Amino acid sequence: MNIFDFPPLATALDAAATVLGALGGVVSPGVAIVLVTIAIRAALIPLNLAVVRAEGQRRRIAPQLARLRIRYAKQPERLQKETLALYAAEKVSPIAGFLPGLAQAPVLTLVYALFTSTTIHGHPNTLLNATVLGAPLGRHLISAVAGASVTDLVAVGVIVVIALIAWLSRRANRRIALPLEPSQQRVSQVLSFAPFLTVVFASFVPLAAMLYLAVSTGWTLIERHVMRRALWTAG
Repeated sequence: MNIFDFPPLATALDAAATVLGALGGVVSPGVAIVLVTIAIRAALIPLNLAVVRAEGQRRRIAPQLARLRIRYAKQPERLQKETLALYAAEKVSPIAGFLPGLAQAPVLTLVYALFTSTTIHGHPNTLLNATVLGAPLGRHLISAVAGASVTDLVAVGVIVVIALIAWLSRRANRRIALPLEPSQQRVSQVLSFAPFLTVVFASFVPLAAMLYLAVSTGWTLIERHVMRRALWTAG
């Protein structure tokens, strides 16, 4: 059973298709996706401000955390308790960094469904006929590789952009990373490649969702740089 056949989700998908279709009548469908992405990311600015502030606060209490790890190295339960107490005392949220990603998940799911569903709320999905630079917005990179055409270079180009943004994000994150203990460095090195998971994910979603990811990750890269300079310097 398709979860988007469930009435509330079908209604939400139909509303999203109506909005995107109406916007696509004013500008091109590709530009419509870019504009919607920008609007969503602009709405998430308060959440991202909280993330960057929390990053700065974690940097501020890093020496205290290091002392706790040394003091309670052989008492993991006490270390966890004291760490949470320190976060609470300093009013630092250990989960703030996950909020923007969680907020975007339903949006990306809707975009994916919009360009993979042949019918929406019982009627044909006309968005599947939309193109950007001649490439269908509902086409996947995997299907492009199987039967490549000139227009599929658009999908390849978007993947390259997402990969470049992932590389720049990894560089930025490593530049601001706090010093770690030797036992944590290996895990940190593995986690530093997390931005490239977006590239893998983008390879399996329609071109429309790839456009969303490219604009969203690019926005994040620039936004974090600006916010860190503004908030951390001010702090």
